Amino acid sequence: MCDEVEDPGRRKLFKALGAATAAGATASLLPGCGKGEKSASKNLTFAEIPHTLDAQHHLPEEYSADLLLRWGDPLVENASSFDPAILTATEQEKRFGYNNDFIAYMPLDEEASPGEGERHCKSRNSERGLLCVNHEYTQPHLMFSGYNDEYSATRGVSAEHVAVEQAACGHAIVEIERTADGWQPVLNSSYNRRITLNTPMNIVGPAAGDSRLKTQADPSGTRVFGTVGNCAGGKTPWGTVLIAEEGFGGAFQGDPDNIADPQESVNHHTFGIAPDNRNWGDHDRRFDIAVEPHEPNRFGWMVEYDPYDPTSTPRKLTSLGRFEHEGFTLVSKPNRPIVAYGGDDDEHQFVYRYVSTGSYQPNDFSHNRELLVDGTLYAGQFNDDGSGRWLPLLFGQGPLTAENGFRNQADVLIDARRAAALLGATPMDRPEDVETNPLNDCTYVMLTKNKKRDSDEIDAANPRSRNATGHVLEIVPPGQFGQRDHSSDTFKWNTFLLGGNPNAENPNERGAYGQRSPGTISPSGWFANPDNVAFDPRGNMWIATDGCEDFGFHDGLWAMATEGELRAAPKHFFGCPQGAEVCGPEFTPDGKTLFVSVQHPADGRGSTFDEPMHRWPDQDPALPPRPSVLAIYRRDGREVGS
Repeated sequence: MCDEVEDPGRRKLFKALGAATAAGATASLLPGCGKGEKSASKNLTFAEIPHTLDAQHHLPEEYSADLLLRWGDPLVENASSFDPAILTATEQEKRFGYNNDFIAYMPLDEEASPGEGERHCKSRNSERGLLCVNHEYTQPHLMFSGYNDEYSATRGVSAEHVAVEQAACGHAIVEIERTADGWQPVLNSSYNRRITLNTPMNIVGPAAGDSRLKTQADPSGTRVFGTVGNCAGGKTPWGTVLIAEEGFGGAFQGDPDNIADPQESVNHHTFGIAPDNRNWGDHDRRFDIAVEPHEPNRFGWMVEYDPYDPTSTPRKLTSLGRFEHEGFTLVSKPNRPIVAYGGDDDEHQFVYRYVSTGSYQPNDFSHNRELLVDGTLYAGQFNDDGSGRWLPLLFGQGPLTAENGFRNQADVLIDARRAAALLGATPMDRPEDVETNPLNDCTYVMLTKNKKRDSDEIDAANPRSRNATGHVLEIVPPGQFGQRDHSSDTFKWNTFLLGGNPNAENPNERGAYGQRSPGTISPSGWFANPDNVAFDPRGNMWIATDGCEDFGFHDGLWAMATEGELRAAPKHFFGCPQGAEVCGPEFTPDGKTLFVSVQHPADGRGSTFDEPMHRWPDQDPALPPRPSVLAIYRRDGREVGS
């Protein structure tokens, strides 16, 4: 049964044999988080694509992909053709941004009005909706002519190019519809909108108004311009979208050692702020910590906004903590607290859970909007015996006191990393996407890799030193199949799979996939570096990767069951063009369309705007490689993956 946990004696034996071998055995022997029905895993019938590496994207033969949105595509009618040479910040704010990542498909009810988010969501319309897409970061050496390499494009960027970069970051909301000619953007839609680094936002929750969030431009500490580093995200059942702020430290320049406040000096070092970061601060002074030492504290949060109300103001949710958010995804059950799971995407960082103070009430929008403002943030502790505990990040409890430098709850949330470490949370191998399978009600943690883990730092949850291939954990809250208590402070966990080649000679790179022996995984079935995850309507897991090119083949998507005899047995579905990774997999409610973001195509050594390694997706000598969103579907109209 899924609530069973391997006994401690066997774990000790495994450790004696070597942690990598132990984890492989754990992954292959533990049962699934479900009913164990053998028939449940026989619906992924597509023919696998091979591992390859070239300038194209790849799909099974019976599938097609519509090129839906590319960097620079207009979001309004009657726009001029895209030309990076004359692109201005004002023009970029009307166009699809750069390095698209997380995708949320939000259905449109044609009889509902703007602002009626819950009604729109309940329509489950799979033919017309809003596509909400993150734009994580920019790469001037691939966006503009004249930069010789990636480093030079961070130090000498002109004010005009910096302004375009800032307008190309953030988020896009685009109405789309499925037509006889495939998926298309609706350019006359009043919903179409860009959120950039110049979009006004409110700061809400326990840290709002704290002195560490106050700047010269905002002495209240409650208003900020823009968002950056937007990686993954989440959706709420009341019709709002959550977007994460991950690699925000790279947007700031300056020497943390020259900051007068030692607390902020340590804080800025933690997030990689350095003198040789990109030179935005030369032209926009709030990104220079010598001018505004508190400005970085206004980034690193989760942002919530209402895509169904184009006039609404986004807000940063300080209750969900400040760190390098990969995203936060919700578990919502009527009359129960909202529970949200997320990861801090860096080596030796933590998995987090948030539990709202109030309970989710369907159809009460104003009540539900406060659920992500008032609640408790927890960090995960993964014990070697397969048990786990959520540790609350609350000022005054345990080590989170003035003796350890915390003034109040705002300090705990601003310095969530330090608070989690003091509580004894388990440092993980780069926790990225964390999502709950709506079918079996268990939660899965993508751990991408951690080459910085020494052999004396391995544990049951992170069993490999110099982990180059990553792994996936399965969290089992108390309860039964589909009816688990995510608000419980205890859980059980197991290793779902280990990334890597199951036939690799190096045990630290040897993959383990469910109950299948190494010889039964196809040559293209294995992958490395799990990053994003999504679940189709049948409960199948779809994993997107970031780092397979280190092993000689493209990044892409692999699909697998989470129970039955094919549990954790991947099948290779999609492959990226060289230099790219796939992000943000998202299904329409009927499961018949799968949207994916193809990020940073042609990114690699020596590749520049003037001499790119290829020009996907246009393959036009007049255009650079362009990050893009694809809409994937079976040509016979059946569900994706069937």
